Amino acid sequence: MSRRPAASKALSPTVHSTAGSPVSHARAVRPARSSRRFALGVAHRVLAACGLVAGMAVGMAGAPVIAQTPLPPGQAVPATTAQPATLNYGLAPRELAPGHWVIEGAVDDFGRHNGCNIINTAFILTAQGPVVINTGPSRLYGEQQRRAVNRVAAAAAVANVATADVTAAPTGQPVAAVATAAAAATGRVLNLNLHPDYFFGNQAWGGWPTLALAGSRAGMRAEGPAYADNLYRLCGDWMAGTESTPAQADVAAGPLAVGQHTLVLHRLQGHTADDLVVLDPVAKVAYVGGLVFMNRVPTTPHADFGRWLASLDTLETLLTQGHYTWVVPSHGPVHSGLVGLNQTRDWLRWLTATMQTSADQGLDLNEVLHHPGVPPQFAHWAAMPAELHRSLTQWYPTFEARALGR
Repeated sequence: MSRRPAASKALSPTVHSTAGSPVSHARAVRPARSSRRFALGVAHRVLAACGLVAGMAVGMAGAPVIAQTPLPPGQAVPATTAQPATLNYGLAPRELAPGHWVIEGAVDDFGRHNGCNIINTAFILTAQGPVVINTGPSRLYGEQQRRAVNRVAAAAAVANVATADVTAAPTGQPVAAVATAAAAATGRVLNLNLHPDYFFGNQAWGGWPTLALAGSRAGMRAEGPAYADNLYRLCGDWMAGTESTPAQADVAAGPLAVGQHTLVLHRLQGHTADDLVVLDPVAKVAYVGGLVFMNRVPTTPHADFGRWLASLDTLETLLTQGHYTWVVPSHGPVHSGLVGLNQTRDWLRWLTATMQTSADQGLDLNEVLHHPGVPPQFAHWAAMPAELHRSLTQWYPTFEARALGR
């Protein structure tokens, strides 16, 4: 297939690059109760019989456990879990809180070495099916994500049945039927903004409603073909068979009751014109999308810097007043507290001040690109200096024009 060339390494001003943190395989954690160990052992046997256990990264007997803890601050993490030789993304869901699972991407820039998987996706298990948050950069990612979600959902359903009725568990009945039903259950997908790695995996979620804010859906439709051109160029075989598949329906801000969870959806702005934030005030998990970056240079192709900073103030209030334990950015490590939010705010303030000061001094773009004076706290972030150069190339002419007009 012929693809038209794109202007920049990752994405042109109409195309986006994001980041996430790679998965952490923590040490195994011993189950607290013997009945729990028995239930998980039963679940493992039943799922194996149903063909649902291969590659499962959940707390089964004999399988690795992904602990509900973050990586220690400053600990080195692998750049990617992707395996280019086999086109395997190596997706390993990690449970943050009961029912809340995250699949972490690389803290990096788009590239074939990482399968262009630089986003955190997530899912929430509910009695009305999973709620999937973002679907990754390709059809292939979406397919592997869907299999991972099905495995975890089936395992959780079987463990619940086995724990509640251990007398029925050894026979595999009715837990085999429970596992199959859970793996086939229909849930819903939420795409947090219009950027391609938030929704290109939608193609693999046929039969499920895919939802986004109205402005994000409009942007997906308008810019999807250009996104595809750039990602085919950047990602190669990982993109095989991928077509832009925008969200099917609008979602509105406000409460969203799904099974035993009542999520609260917020519409903010600044990273894009429509930034969806998903909060679970009971589980204390916040999915903050592209508004927050962590240890990675923020991307700005659709930025409104003033609105972005205002949204960070709003988000800080929500996180602080709600005492949220987990903050899941779409780009960078999952973390607690306001560290990612403060990093993003500091970067945006520095970037806009640098462009304003340089424009007032009459510097041209080439001078700013070669001598931006990056502060030490930003110097070792992922995608530096490439993402900075993209932001300067896109936005500095606007600051120049404003300075000349005064």
